[in-house]
Amino acid sequence: MKISMYTMSVETFVPALTRLSTLLDKGLAHATAKKFDPSVLVNARLAPDMFPLSRQIQIACDVAKNGSARLAGQEAPRFEDKEATLEELRARIARTIEYLKSVVASAFDGSEDRDIKIPVRDRTLEMKGLPYLQTWALPNFYFHLVATYALLRHNGVEIGKGDFLGI
Repeated sequence: MKISMYTMSVETFVPALTRLSTLLDKGLAHATAKKFDPSVLVNARLAPDMFPLSRQIQIACDVAKNGSARLAGQEAPRFEDKEATLEELRARIARTIEYLKSVVASAFDGSEDRDIKIPVRDRTLEMKGLPYLQTWALPNFYFHLVATYALLRHNGVEIGKGDFLGI
């Protein structure tokens, strides 16, 4: 059985983003139980030069929607990076999932050989669809998911590997 690019992208991103939203629910419950402002979590960093939790989530959503759009040969919706609460971050995740679910699987046909261009700072990376998904989109997506998990865990949210994996 040959695995499809749709399966490896959209059907990978959607469940992981759903779990990410659940992690934020647990973060909000933790802040409420411990009686601290949830913005502490939104702005949390593991290191001074690291993006805060809010930016980690924004990037994870962008990688999922932009990556899927590139592979499907479509233009991704643009989201403003203005989320300042856990609720707003959950809404961004929901909008991303809604977009991903709107992209039809047939749009990914032949995408493993599609030319992909990724603007990165002062240059543009170019590669075919399959290497793009394998070496750029999925690793970047999981990097920012793991960073979010680590930030929540570091700040005392009672989550574990099962929460990350959805088991």
